[in-house]
Amino acid sequence: MSKSRELLDGKLLGAGALIAGLTMIAIADQASAQYYCDERFQDCDRRPPPPPLPFPFGLFQPREAAPPPPQPEPRQLPLRPDNMERPVDPALARQYASLYAPASGEPFAVPAVRLSDIDPQYLRKRVNVQTDEAPGTIIINAQNRFLYFVEGGGRAIRYGVGVGRQGFGWSGVAAVKNKQEWPDWYPPKEMIARQAELRRQLSELQSGLGMPGGPRNPLGARAMYLWQGNKDTLYRIHGTFEPWTIGQNVSSGCIRMINQDVIDLYERVPLGAKVVVLPARS
Repeated sequence: MSKSRELLDGKLLGAGALIAGLTMIAIADQASAQYYCDERFQDCDRRPPPPPLPFPFGLFQPREAAPPPPQPEPRQLPLRPDNMERPVDPALARQYASLYAPASGEPFAVPAVRLSDIDPQYLRKRVNVQTDEAPGTIIINAQNRFLYFVEGGGRAIRYGVGVGRQGFGWSGVAAVKNKQEWPDWYPPKEMIARQAELRRQLSELQSGLGMPGGPRNPLGARAMYLWQGNKDTLYRIHGTFEPWTIGQNVSSGCIRMINQDVIDLYERVPLGAKVVVLPARS
C-alpha cells in the first residue's frame, strides 16, 4: 500500500511539474505574441518590445579603461629653414668633406654637416692673429660670431659660433672649470619660467630637473663650463644639432658650435684654460 502511495505521489508530482512547465511556455508564448505578433493576427497587441536588460542585470557591463596619463613630449628639433640653403663651391666641399663628415666613435649619431646650411666664413679655418694671449687661450668675438683657439706663433684656429641674442649677451674673462661629453642639460629656473613649454621636456636627473645627454639635448655632443673663480657663470661653450644657426645671435647667452667643431675644440682645450669673451658692440 505504501509503495503504491509513493508511485501515485510521484505521478502526481510529475504531472504537476508538467502542467507548470506548459503554463510557463504558454505565458512566454503569449508574451512573445504580444510583442512580436504577425500581421495575420488582427487582434494582437502591437506594443513595442521592452528594452533589453543589461546582462547580467548590469553587474558586469564593460567599462571604458581610463585614458593613460599624458606623457612628456620629446623635444622637437626646429625644422631647417628652406630659404637658408646656399650654393657650395666644389673646391670648398672637397676641402671640408672630411672635417664635417659624420663623427665616428660617438655613443649617438652625429650626422654630416650640410655645408649649404652655413655661411662659408663660419667654417673651421686656421688663421693669422695678433694677440698677447698665451697659447691654449680661447677668445670669443661675439660681435663677429667667431671663436679663436690660440695656438701661438701668431696662429689660431677660428670656428664659427652662435651667440646670445639681444639681452642675453655676456662678456668677461672666465676659465674652463669642467668639460663633459654628451652632457646633461639643466636649464636655469629663470629659463624655465620664461619658456613654460620646457617643463614637459625635462625629468628628474641626478642633479635636478634636466634633460639627459643625447641627440635632442641642446648642449650637443660636448660642453665646456665657464666659471669665474668659484662661481659658475651658467654660460657654456657647447655643440648644437642646429648648424644652420651658426653665425647668428640665437642663444640665451651660451656659445654654440657645430658638433664636429666642438668635438675638435674639446680635444684641444685643457681644464683651466682661459676664456676671453669680448663685448659685442650695440
